[in-house]
Amino acid sequence: AYLNNKKTIAEGRRIPIDKAVENPTSTEIQDVCAAVGFNVLLEKNKMYPREWNRDVQYRGRVRIQLKQDDGNPCLPQFPTRKSVMLYAAETIPKLKTRTQKMGSSDQSLQQGEGGKKGKGKKKK
Repeated sequence: AYLNNKKTIAEGRRIPIDKAVENPTSTEIQDVCAAVGFNVLLEKNKMYPREWNRDVQYRGRVRIQLKQDDGNPCLPQFPTRKSVMLYAAETIPKLKTRTQKMGSSDQSLQQGEGGKKGKGKKKK
């Protein structure tokens, strides 16, 4: 919900809508943060309390170690939570899973439209 551009601020979005991502999953956030070098823990069965939809897609909490025991940031380029959220929102659309989904959905839409036209002509 923190990074979802479909949510309002009242529903839990914490970054500007122009920087947010459409329906990010907890595994995508985990992949992005682990690739940068954070210590990441994914808790699959946790849920955001304001999320009314109980689907598996909306489940999961990502825990990241931002600071070391002495209080210094683990990674100097990410001193705050917000900096991590902005980075994740910027990087998630570039993931291979996102780019492949976009390409395959475009093809399936075109095939679906072609199929509908074909069915319509057969009925006539």
